[in-house]
Amino acid sequence: MRYRVGVDIGGSFTDFAVLDRQTNQIHTLKVLSRPDAPGSEILTGLAQLAARDGVDPAQIGYFTHGTTVGINAVIQRRGVRLALFATEGFCDVLELARLKIPHIHDLFSRRPTPLISRDRVFAIRERTDRDGKVLQSVDRQSVLAAIAGARAAGCEGIVVALLHSYRNRHNEAAVKAIVEEVAPELLTSCSADIWPVIREYERTITATINAYVQPMVINYLEKFEGALRDKGVTTPPRMTKSNGGVMGVEQAKRECVQMVLSGTASGVIGASYLASACGFDRILSLDIGGTSADVAVIINGEVAQGNGEIIGDFPVYIPSVAVTSVGQGGGSLAWIDEQGVMQMGPDSAGSLPGPVCFQRGGTQPTATDAFAACGMIGHGDLGYHAVQVDVAAARAAWQPLADRLGVSPEQTAEAAIELAISSMYGDTSGLLSRFGLDPREFWFLAFGGAGPMMGCFLARELNMKGVIVPPTPGVLSALGGLVADIRNDFIRTLYGDLNAQLADRLASEAESLSQRAQAWLTAEHGAAMPFRLQFSADMRYRGQSFEVDVPLEAAWLMSADVAALHAAFDRQHHQLFGHSDADAPVQLINLRLVITSPTPKPVLNRLAPATAPVAVVKQVQAWIEGAFHQVDLVLRATLRPGHRLRGPVIVAQDDCTTCVPPRMQVKVDSFGNLLITPLNEEK
Repeated sequence: MRYRVGVDIGGSFTDFAVLDRQTNQIHTLKVLSRPDAPGSEILTGLAQLAARDGVDPAQIGYFTHGTTVGINAVIQRRGVRLALFATEGFCDVLELARLKIPHIHDLFSRRPTPLISRDRVFAIRERTDRDGKVLQSVDRQSVLAAIAGARAAGCEGIVVALLHSYRNRHNEAAVKAIVEEVAPELLTSCSADIWPVIREYERTITATINAYVQPMVINYLEKFEGALRDKGVTTPPRMTKSNGGVMGVEQAKRECVQMVLSGTASGVIGASYLASACGFDRILSLDIGGTSADVAVIINGEVAQGNGEIIGDFPVYIPSVAVTSVGQGGGSLAWIDEQGVMQMGPDSAGSLPGPVCFQRGGTQPTATDAFAACGMIGHGDLGYHAVQVDVAAARAAWQPLADRLGVSPEQTAEAAIELAISSMYGDTSGLLSRFGLDPREFWFLAFGGAGPMMGCFLARELNMKGVIVPPTPGVLSALGGLVADIRNDFIRTLYGDLNAQLADRLASEAESLSQRAQAWLTAEHGAAMPFRLQFSADMRYRGQSFEVDVPLEAAWLMSADVAALHAAFDRQHHQLFGHSDADAPVQLINLRLVITSPTPKPVLNRLAPATAPVAVVKQVQAWIEGAFHQVDLVLRATLRPGHRLRGPVIVAQDDCTTCVPPRMQVKVDSFGNLLITPLNEEK
């Protein structure tokens, strides 16, 4: 069929990227999201694409979709009310977590309140030992008592996370069977079914987040599928995953946690594709939407992967792009706390009611309203004419906060911007430190509806190399879904010393994982598809508390080459920590496998160079750095390769606004990207 479609549904806007395989042309579109009527934004977008570009839904042969519904629910704590069924004597697993505070250098840092409070954790009498042997079968009466307690607490779902279930699922399955028999209305998730990994907290919090978002994700996906059918799209849709791949909708309903970072991963994959195609080797993707700001590391086109990524206040221990998500976006709400100090987020106005300046019923000012009040946006429609920006309404919304703080609305709005940037600065610095990276060597690739608006301010604070704004930054996440490969992860906990005895098991375990992976690919996406297998293992020196992920060659596993496995771990450890010990005993905890099947990618075309000077539409007055400035307003559609601009300048386009502060300059490259660098320090 003719068209491949990628869609990203965010908290404020839904983005479309459509590849016409006959012409290699990419059509883009942005419409308002409809959290009140999930799926209707798909109908609206497809109808507009058909009317504007002639895209026939019946000719769509590939449809992939990313969403932020999961991550937004966790960040804003708007998931369902859950109960946890845990092994008797181990009911404090979520309360204890890892006994760490989020920010060790912050004297006021506090550990987050668990998603399941202690009064909704119920003890189950059972026991499985560390080798997977069932020492005590599930006591039915304890399960019945736990169900009664969950019902009395008004719970809508149950998480079953029992000791050592990663070794043996039997007791968790027995508990789930009793719940389904006695209380079928309670949606039940077992930790070993979600991600059977060693360590109780890691497995339990991952299963908890899966259950926390599952009802709303299922409801959302069912309406999404119905909208596609109503519009005549016959191809089965695929969902983008947290690991940067795609999966079928039924798997997404079962394993919701795999798509918690769905929309985020789509943006990172889109940024990786664009960076590689345009020749940028060291990139931090900066995706700022309505609810969150997401930052990831991309080196030589490869996206950094990780486990235990922080989603809101909590880690999620599934394979995912290594991304930092901050509860600061264009829709983040401003408020004043009990001490009279202004705060930003994490609550967001979303698309309904949205920022005040969007004129959709919002009354509380947001980060977008701050830029509008300062005069940096509002000089044209946004979202492909989906919204008109009311600057006067934005300034009026800041007046009550300004009165309480005793300053002008513009000063209040600028302070809100600085608060949002400060929050992003802290978390982005942490991501860079985690990988031992120097921000001066990296570009920000800014996208999302608010990425170009805020990117230069954050890059300046971090002393980045510069900011890249792609031609259609507002819809890059949709493009990422379109180019994402089919991908899935598999894991087997072995937990043993790396010696000849363990190595002999590795060949059979690797073969077992390989067969599971290929069976999954065939079942989910059809036979005769090309694929690539990549093994890795979580390894550590004996006595260490945590492991590092070590890439492995399949040949080392099949030949039980202990020396090669040990050497691979030593190299990885030395790269991360600067030292290693070839004589120290090593343990292999988990064997991992990733299966990847590539999808077709569009080819980017170079543009003709500029033949005329930059056309300045007009000068506008904007409040920047504590004073009003006369700022040039330029339309993105008029810029061509070779054009140069000097800040302060505002670049307006259909899907976003790029704000360039003083002491920064802009150059348009041959692909139409805006390259924004510190003045006189262009690199």
